[in-house]
Amino acid sequence: MAFVLSVNVGSARPIASKSGWTGIDKLPVASVAVREPPPSGSGLAGDTICDSANHGGPDQAVYAYAREDLDVWERELGRTLRSGSFGENLTTDGLDVTGALIGQRWRIGRDVVLQVTVPRIPCRTFAVWLGRNGWVKTFVQRATPGAYLRVARPGFVSAGDRIEAENRPAHDVTVGMVFRALTTQPELLPRLLAAEELPEDVRARAIARSPFELF
Repeated sequence: MAFVLSVNVGSARPIASKSGWTGIDKLPVASVAVREPPPSGSGLAGDTICDSANHGGPDQAVYAYAREDLDVWERELGRTLRSGSFGENLTTDGLDVTGALIGQRWRIGRDVVLQVTVPRIPCRTFAVWLGRNGWVKTFVQRATPGAYLRVARPGFVSAGDRIEAENRPAHDVTVGMVFRALTTQPELLPRLLAAEELPEDVRARAIARSPFELF
């Protein structure tokens, strides 16, 4: 059974990166309202998005990361990574986030439904936050990026809520495949077009790479 291990929100804090501020330091809360975000905001009430040019908005309303993947990073980095350490809003347990299909819907608790959209692409702020030289390259090579989700149905999410997949799209485009296509394996880009639910910016990159003329 898959469930929400932790719900995490962050406040703005200074950081030595280009933007100067970040909301990546997410801390656990018992329960939070989930709603359609403003154009550059978070889908969780009280959660802060500082780099609004690259984060937030409907296609990046909620960020989920698997506790199992955090545990692997703990062993590799030799340090404790509490839930929320990667800036995730939802730390999941028992769920293959990397293997989730684009467009798949997750029912969380009684009310909330989220839809898988795209993987997280690491940035310099993430590297500065972890204090790890070469972190972006290391994260890309591991290819367990976590998933962004859009809000299909609002409500409240609490730690301990069960996560149930409501549908299985008729394609094989996973979060992991999209991540590799956008980073180390651009030859995979045309395959992403099988996912009708792909966000428009990613779809445009896939079309540009396609050998076929699309109408």
